[in-house]
Amino acid sequence: MNHPLKISIRIMCGDEIAMGPGKADLLDAIAASGSISAAGRAMGMSYRRAWLLVDAMNRCWAQPLVETMPSGAARSGARLTLAGEQVLGYYRRLQMDAKTIDKGEEWQALEAALLPAPKDHQ
Repeated sequence: MNHPLKISIRIMCGDEIAMGPGKADLLDAIAASGSISAAGRAMGMSYRRAWLLVDAMNRCWAQPLVETMPSGAARSGARLTLAGEQVLGYYRRLQMDAKTIDKGEEWQALEAALLPAPKDHQ
């Protein structure tokens, strides 16, 4: 029985993942909530984990993807920068393009060889 082959796109910056599916989802959650902590909670992760992911993204791109405003400011929280919106949009388009990839001979061979789940340790 064939199991659908799924492709996950990760953009690397050295050894660091600059953008991947989870980081893109975190950016979406930050855009929706206006907060790193609220975005992390919505995704079931700690504020520290969410902040570390944002920090990694901000260090990997020429311009920061997320900017924070300190508590007590007129507008506290976090938001995507213009660069963040653009990188997220480009990444989401890459994901959509990957769904239309030619599923030729190599794809079918990989799909046929793929197990539905990893084998148990022996």
